[in-house]
Amino acid sequence: MKLLSTFAAASLVATTFTIGTAQAAEFITIGTGGVTGVYYPTGGAICRLVNKGRKEHGVRCSVESTGGSVYNINTIRGGELDMGVAQSDWQFHAYNGSGKQAFIDAGPYKELRAVFSVHPEPISIVARKDANIKHISDLVGKRVNIGNAGSGTEATWNVVWNAMGHTNKDLKLAAQMKSSETPGALCDNKIDAFFWLVGNPAALNKEATTTCEANFVAVDGPAVDKLVGEFPFYGTTVIPGGMYRGNPDDVPTFGVLASFVSSTATSADTIYAVVKGVFDNFADFKKLHPAFGHLTEKDMISKGNSAPLHEGAIRYYKERGWM
Repeated sequence: MKLLSTFAAASLVATTFTIGTAQAAEFITIGTGGVTGVYYPTGGAICRLVNKGRKEHGVRCSVESTGGSVYNINTIRGGELDMGVAQSDWQFHAYNGSGKQAFIDAGPYKELRAVFSVHPEPISIVARKDANIKHISDLVGKRVNIGNAGSGTEATWNVVWNAMGHTNKDLKLAAQMKSSETPGALCDNKIDAFFWLVGNPAALNKEATTTCEANFVAVDGPAVDKLVGEFPFYGTTVIPGGMYRGNPDDVPTFGVLASFVSSTATSADTIYAVVKGVFDNFADFKKLHPAFGHLTEKDMISKGNSAPLHEGAIRYYKERGWM
């Protein structure tokens, strides 16, 4: 019995020594969006490349499907997420305590940090063709899905719609279904259009345009020009013609950039490992989703980052000579 106890004690010492000398694993979680959007595969692509080098840096990455931009930023602020994907406009407003009432009430989030930007996110308004909606102004009196409650999409909808002099009372219905439900609701005549910001090509846009006759809606005019001129995180763009069935012509719109954010609570070493994982494998990263195909390193560190860059990201960018 004594010999057995001595053996057990020796095993415990050996196990403790092994654990103590190995690099301790650090687990991080990235908040994304709905599984049918582009945020979720964006987080997955980042984690895939980070986990590829986990034996070197000890960081293990996982993704969480969430309500999107505003949720991710608020949950990072609450210490329940390490990083997240967020629209560049809501990154700006969270950092400055502006825009959405929740950000105003909480005050400036000066610990928020940008890491890099990702794909463009133009506003997509998809309407059933028999609803006769060609321009955003045609949505008055219509049934429109405006985005999940608390999401960046809903918040951006309110900014744009209010800038045009409207409130949701001007709609017949302001629906807030999950994005995954909107193509079916559109084609089943439960709504007339749905609004969201997404990188293209997007699976839900494709589903809507292939399941029923659906068209993209122009989002332009004086109110949009004023928003784009006033806020640097907005930019005009188009939904490319021919990308989706039944939509042969470019449709004018505007939008933001998806951005990858964290906070000062996440260490510089961790952020450095994440950034290194992406940019040391940049050719592979671009192949992980069609929305990444035209990305460049320069644009990802110079555009859409409306909070200060994280020190871990800065360290890597300086090493590469990009700053």
